[in-house]
Amino acid sequence: MLRIAVPNKGSLSGPAAEMLHEAGYQQRRESKELRIVDPVNEVEFFYLRPRDIAIYVSSGRLDIGITGRDLLVDSAAGAEEILPLGFARSTFRFAAKPGTAHTVQDLKGRTVATSYEGIVAAYLADQGVDASVVHLDGAVETAIELGVAEVIADVVETGTSLRNAGLEVFGDPIMKSEAVVIRRTGADVEEPKVQQFLRRLQGVLVARTYVMMDYDCRVEQLEKAVALTPGLESPTVSPLHNEGWVAVRAMVPSKEAQRIMDDLYDIGARAILTTAIHACRL
Repeated sequence: MLRIAVPNKGSLSGPAAEMLHEAGYQQRRESKELRIVDPVNEVEFFYLRPRDIAIYVSSGRLDIGITGRDLLVDSAAGAEEILPLGFARSTFRFAAKPGTAHTVQDLKGRTVATSYEGIVAAYLADQGVDASVVHLDGAVETAIELGVAEVIADVVETGTSLRNAGLEVFGDPIMKSEAVVIRRTGADVEEPKVQQFLRRLQGVLVARTYVMMDYDCRVEQLEKAVALTPGLESPTVSPLHNEGWVAVRAMVPSKEAQRIMDDLYDIGARAILTTAIHACRL
């Protein structure tokens, strides 16, 4: 039975459970549940603190985990990313009072407060910058106001909380994070049960990215139409009862669907429809 760690709270928890549900896995009904078994799919889920998941996976006690890339890197655990999941995206940046610093090189001899000491220390070392790193849990914006540090390093989404604290970001992003699937470093990712799990999640990712498009067009316009909707392999083309017309079906990127529909209409295609894709295997 595959043993999988899932975030039990925070911004990773809800989207992770939703993706697993879409992939056909049973999920907990109450937030107090710490472990459930999905006997049909032969999977056991453990709901853990996001920061702890990389540690459990690296120990080999659990086969797979879903956590943030930032938490994985910060943990320095013996686990590696095997699939990005596209949600809970964030950017990790430095911030300070205006005029304090402009580049990471300006941090030499300064103190940086952060909840991600591992990430920041490694980044500063890579940049050849000798600075002190202070670890704080929770909101770090007040560290500057209280004189604990001159600079902070934190996850930045909209930047509103930083601006409200009178701070501004500077320098290049330290890293970009998102939810990822992780596996113990050196473990066999080709194991059939692991591959099945990854295929299911990849199917959800594709289903969220594409829609199925159907339309009718005249035979003489087919090549132009197919050029607009090449599909993943090639579109399905079927003759219609009315001579000289064909029906076409292809997967298209959902973000481009409206533009493609306009272009198809302009070349004479009609009965253009899109439908959601709930699951797939490629």
